[in-house]
Amino acid sequence: MIEQTSNIESPSQPQIPAQEAPAPQSPPPAPAAPVTDSPMRRSPFLAGVLSIMPGLGQVYLGYYQLGFAHALVICTILTLLAADQLGSLIPLASVFMAFFWLYNIVDAARRAVMVNEALAGRSNIEVPDDFAAPGLRGSVIGGTIVVAIGLLLLSQTLFDVSLEWLEEWWPAVIVLFGAYLIFKAKGDQASSPAETDE
Repeated sequence: MIEQTSNIESPSQPQIPAQEAPAPQSPPPAPAAPVTDSPMRRSPFLAGVLSIMPGLGQVYLGYYQLGFAHALVICTILTLLAADQLGSLIPLASVFMAFFWLYNIVDAARRAVMVNEALAGRSNIEVPDDFAAPGLRGSVIGGTIVVAIGLLLLSQTLFDVSLEWLEEWWPAVIVLFGAYLIFKAKGDQASSPAETDE
């Protein structure tokens, strides 16, 4: 019996190219040290205590517009309750006012923590730009409101014009504010595509 030797070639192994040594990586940046002595650092406890007067804690943190908005909400509800204009809605308005008052305190303390985190570099939260004090920046709407209030008071003090009509027409202020918010939202929507195209 003749043995046939078959030369079976082993399948060629793919050649693995020599890998280059990995480039040395720079060490990760060290975490930012806590900002404990920054004058911009805020106390959450003090922010909460100040918010017992609605909006004052937010003002302490630099959120001036938000603080005035919180104060306006509470003042509006108190005025409605004092005027006895709500009728059967008094319980609803009272519970909402209590809720919003407590929310205002919690919001101020929470924002103080977030501001401190942002100052320490551990968060991407934007710190308010107007930390030092509210500047007297120009505002057409704000200036118009101040002029209108001044003229009303001046007409009462100089010309003895009765302001009793304000008791019936003061809700118009809420309507105007809502119209302003709608107008501003539409303006923001119109400008947002232009910003994304750039």
